Amino acid sequence: MKATPFKFFVSDSIGNVSAEVFAPEKPKAVMTLAHGAGAGMNHPFMKLLAEALAENDISTFRFNFPYMERKKKRPDFPAVAHKTVEAALSEAHNLFPKIPLFASGKSFGGRMSSQLVSTHSPDFVKGIIFFGFPLHPAGKPSVERAEHLKNIQVPMLFLQGTRDTLAEWNLIEEVTQQLPSTTLCKAEGADHSFKRGKENLIPWLAVQVHDWIKNIGH
Repeated sequence: MKATPFKFFVSDSIGNVSAEVFAPEKPKAVMTLAHGAGAGMNHPFMKLLAEALAENDISTFRFNFPYMERKKKRPDFPAVAHKTVEAALSEAHNLFPKIPLFASGKSFGGRMSSQLVSTHSPDFVKGIIFFGFPLHPAGKPSVERAEHLKNIQVPMLFLQGTRDTLAEWNLIEEVTQQLPSTTLCKAEGADHSFKRGKENLIPWLAVQVHDWIKNIGH
């Protein structure tokens, strides 16, 4: 397996951001992998997830949002995040033009990716994978953040912990049941960071992604 770090261009106003492609020898799919609000592309969860996905024949294109690249704490405005996701998808497609491409992200990264795809979905994006969709702020259960998901035309996979304080289980279940071509995978007892005691759930996450991609025919 090969890790290739580099920078890619987002726009004249944003400039370049860091990325890393982690690829097995013969990938069957490629995923953009956007980080959560509080940690960048090189957070251990992100790196270990990329390695586990590679072991399941899936390449990943991890990247930083501009605020993380510039070591700022406040996440980018949605328009900036969307532009970055769009550039990452195009760059990943250019690198792997003949391989099915999926958008994905941890928490904030998944939400920003889905917002972009809900309004501007390139035909080469075959689906979206969420590693803990942040349905609502902690302690403030609601479903408004899911409204845009109704406009998405590609299959979606939600990987969610039942103890995720940013997505009460009954609400995420209700939301996903109303969306076509959507799969909800339950990580029993796991929190928003996919922690369940000392158990490592990252290999399980990678297997769920592999099996889902295989089942939808890519």
